[in-house]
Amino acid sequence: MDSRLKKQVISAVIAIMICVVGAVFFANFLTTGSFLPKGLQKNKEQQAGMEETEDLAGEEGSVYKEYDLNPKKDPYAFMEDPDFFDQEAKSEETESEKKGRQLSLLVNSVEKDLRVTVIDGNDQRVTGKGFRILLEALEGDAVKESIYYKDLDKDGLIYVGDMKAGDYRVSLEEIDDFTVPETVPIHVKEQIEYRLIEDISYMIKSEDEVDASIEDTEVTGALADADSTETVEHLKRENTGFGIDVSKWNKEIDWKKVKAAGVEFVIIRCGYRGSSTGALVEDPYFRKNIEGAVKEGIKVGIYFFTQAVNTVEAVEEASMVLTLCKGYELAFPIFIDTEGAGGKGRADKLDREIRTQVCKAFCETIENSGFNAGVYASKSWFGSNVDPSVLESHYIWMAQYKKTPTYDRSYDLWQYTSSGSVDGIDGRVDLNISYVGF
Repeated sequence: MDSRLKKQVISAVIAIMICVVGAVFFANFLTTGSFLPKGLQKNKEQQAGMEETEDLAGEEGSVYKEYDLNPKKDPYAFMEDPDFFDQEAKSEETESEKKGRQLSLLVNSVEKDLRVTVIDGNDQRVTGKGFRILLEALEGDAVKESIYYKDLDKDGLIYVGDMKAGDYRVSLEEIDDFTVPETVPIHVKEQIEYRLIEDISYMIKSEDEVDASIEDTEVTGALADADSTETVEHLKRENTGFGIDVSKWNKEIDWKKVKAAGVEFVIIRCGYRGSSTGALVEDPYFRKNIEGAVKEGIKVGIYFFTQAVNTVEAVEEASMVLTLCKGYELAFPIFIDTEGAGGKGRADKLDREIRTQVCKAFCETIENSGFNAGVYASKSWFGSNVDPSVLESHYIWMAQYKKTPTYDRSYDLWQYTSSGSVDGIDGRVDLNISYVGF
C-alpha cells in the first residue's frame, strides 16, 4: 500500500471514531440534558456533596433523592438503587398463604368407624392432594397394628369403616411444601351416640359441587294417595295454623307477599343427601328462604330429605341440619323427610326396620341438641315403610291429599295438597295445617 492510500485509510478511521463519540455524547444529551456520561454526572454530584437535587419535572420545592426516578434527568437511575427492589418482600408469603400450608387433622368416630378431615390454618378443607394417613391401633402405649389409608378422590376426607372399638392414633404422612400436624389420638366408639358431629361442615357440599340431576331425585309419595276430593284452598280451622313448605323448586319467593297472604308458618328444606353418591348437599335457596321468612315474622321449621342407609348416616344428616341452622330461631320442629327417590335412590330398598331406625336416630340427635324433631311421610309410607308406633314420641307430619284425612294414627301437621297457590310464590306450593304451635 502506497503512502498516499495509507493516509486516506487512517483519516477515514479517525473520522468514523469522531462520529461515533459525537453520536454517543449527543444521545446522552438528549436523554439527560448533559453531555457528560452518567457515571461522570454522578461523580460530579457526589464530589459537590449533592445527595439531593431539585426535581426538574415536579412541583416547585420538591426534591428527588439520589436514586429516585426522574425522567428529565435519568429514566434508568432506579436500576442503580440497591433498595429499589426489595427481593425479600417480593418473595415473602402472605399470612393467608402461610396458614394454607399449616395442616391439621379433625378426627372423630360415630360407631366403629373413623372420619379424618385435613384442614389448613384458614379452617378450609384441603382438596386436590393425595394425602395418606397412618392409622395405628394401640394396646396400652404399644402399637399392635399399623395400616396406611389414602385419600383417593383427593377431597380432603378419609373414611374408615368396620373398625374394632378401641384406642388409635392417626398421623399424616409428610407432603411437600406443607407442615403436617403431630399424631392425633382417637377412641373408636363401640356403640353409636346420637350426638352432634362437630366438624360435619367439612362434609357439606353446595349444588355446584354435585350433579343435582342424579342427586336430588325426591319423589312425592303423597301423590299416590290423592283423589278428586283434594282441596287447594287455604284452610284455617280453630286452634290451627296455616302454612307452607318450600325448597329450591319454589325458586325466588317474595316473603312480604307470603306473609300478607296469611301464611303463618313455613317448613323450609335446608338440604338433602344425594340419591346417587350420598353426598350431603345444602339446598341453594335455604339461606334466602329462612332469612326472608324470619324477617317477616313467619314461624319457621326445617326439613331434610334423607337417603341415609344406616343410623350413622342419620347422625351425619342431623348434624348437617344442626350446623346449617345454627344462629336461627326455630319455632317449629326439624323434620326428617323419608320418601322414595324414583326407585334408584340408595335408600329406596331399605327394609322397614332399618328405615325406622334411621328416622329415630335422626330425631334423637336433633333432640339431644335441644331442638324438637319429627318425621315427614305420606299416609301410605307411614303404613308400609316405617313403624309409626316407634316414631310417635316425635312430631308426625303426615301427607294425604284428600279433603278429609283417613290416617288413623296421631299426627301433628297435615300436608293436604301440593297444588296450592300463595301470593309471592310462582307456581304450585305445598299447603299445610298445623295442630301444634297455635
